[in-house]
Amino acid sequence: MGKTTRACLYTRVSTDKQTITNQTIALKAVADRQGWKVVAEYDDAGVSGCKTRDSRPGLKQMVEDAQRHKFDVAMCWAIDRLGRSTIDVVDTMLQLRKCGVQLYIDQQQLDTTNPMGEFAFTIMAAFAQLERQMIVKRIHAGLVRAKLAGKRPGPRSLLTPAMVLKIKSDLARGDVGMLKLAAKYGIGSGTVQKIAAGKVMFKAAS
Repeated sequence: MGKTTRACLYTRVSTDKQTITNQTIALKAVADRQGWKVVAEYDDAGVSGCKTRDSRPGLKQMVEDAQRHKFDVAMCWAIDRLGRSTIDVVDTMLQLRKCGVQLYIDQQQLDTTNPMGEFAFTIMAAFAQLERQMIVKRIHAGLVRAKLAGKRPGPRSLLTPAMVLKIKSDLARGDVGMLKLAAKYGIGSGTVQKIAAGKVMFKAAS
């Protein structure tokens, strides 16, 4: 008899008014059809998909347990449950893959336990890399324009309370990734992550 595949479930909803129950039922049904044994369940109920992995306890714990080889397949109902940014999603996927963990995402029919799913994942990773490169180019172009206009870009820019409110509003909508927001407002992606986590230090304007 072959080794039983161990699966874990990851579920997420954005608000406390939503429930992870339907996602859990759907994924357990798939696991049952596949003959996979569900050995762990992780969830981030009421947590925005715009938040970083470190700000999402369930997702963070799943990746840490993957490093301890506690399961063989990570199951998720849809890609946007893992995150709102393609770059962030692919980064999480790559972290799992480094641990030898395969992926199953129900709504997009992404299953890296088979060749077609592996191919689809490769395409996603390529698009994420292209998005990274385009963001870097836009940031560089913005810095060049600022220099030509006699402005001082980068770290010397002041992060105002008004700007923080705008960024928080964009994060709440959930349709723009953190790297894109960083490029949009001319700040570092780490600053956007701190805003998402509620950790921001304001500089006084001189």
